[in-house]
Amino acid sequence: MLSPAEQERYSRQIMLPQIGEDGQQKLKAAKVLMVGAGGLGCPVLQYLAAAGVGHIGIVDGDVVSLSNLQRQILYTEADIDKPKAETAAEKIRLLNPHIDIVSYNTELNNENAIEIIQPYDIVVDGSDNFATRYLLNDACVITNKPLVFGSIDKFEGQVSVFNYNNGPTYRCLFPDMPPAEMMPNCSEIGVIATLPAIVGSIQANEVLKIITAAGNVLSGTLLMFNALSMQFHQFHFSLNEKNRDIYQLQQSQKKVCAAPQIIAYSHLQELLQQEKDVQLIDIREESDHARFNIGGINIPYYEIQTRVSELDPNKKTVLYCQVGQMSKQWATWLMQQGFQDVFSLKDGVVSAR
Repeated sequence: MLSPAEQERYSRQIMLPQIGEDGQQKLKAAKVLMVGAGGLGCPVLQYLAAAGVGHIGIVDGDVVSLSNLQRQILYTEADIDKPKAETAAEKIRLLNPHIDIVSYNTELNNENAIEIIQPYDIVVDGSDNFATRYLLNDACVITNKPLVFGSIDKFEGQVSVFNYNNGPTYRCLFPDMPPAEMMPNCSEIGVIATLPAIVGSIQANEVLKIITAAGNVLSGTLLMFNALSMQFHQFHFSLNEKNRDIYQLQQSQKKVCAAPQIIAYSHLQELLQQEKDVQLIDIREESDHARFNIGGINIPYYEIQTRVSELDPNKKTVLYCQVGQMSKQWATWLMQQGFQDVFSLKDGVVSAR
């Protein structure tokens, strides 16, 4: 039962017909595990706690640093060098004293993942590396827990929900782990301060929808957001049944797919002069392509999966984007689909100006 104080606290939410008091009771009973208390974890934790999710676990083995404060809004300078998991738990308890919070001052690994995840209903991914993402995916498949995924990269973010009601998993989107250099973290590539708040809020929203059965969950759908253009795009992917056949964690999460080749703009010019049958693809927005491009066709990154049949996997293929990060990710994806000779333009179209 909700106490009078809880009824008043959540009154604006309870009055929503899609939530009501029954939905609020479900939130109070729910158990959600947040993996990562950084840029994504901070807004997710704040909104889940404020909304009344009754049991929250926080996993993070890192400590607060000065460079975190630009985007990890739970922390202040007084928290520098303190454990993130414990510090975040203290802040969240101040926000809502009616909920239970457990902190795990450790990194998730093959030895502890199943044990930590098992008691929870939903897992939220706020990690910043591929090894943890694949580990979380496999552990959630084994334990049959929905996984709310989020990622951030400079000005771009992605959100999806994996393993929801036996739906598609992370491996249905990206079957094998790309090399680590294909997705550096925020310390290497940077991120705009507001992006984690936007993506984290969407992740929290998906958690609330799953718990209360309100609305449509982003299962089988990857939502992509660009903070520069303020555009959202979706594309859909299907379940590959073999990706549900996971019964134990791999001893090592280091299996990787082949990496695309990185090509400098000067070498690309030479390649285009020497070979006339190169597929050059600009994966930026149509408006960006119209404003400035270095040739080739325009297939925005959010259309690649649905238009991949337009491309010849036996031809040399070069992808380019604005600064060279998104093109590496999608070049890797093309290689996972059987493309043999794939390049990503180093530093994107910026290198051509």
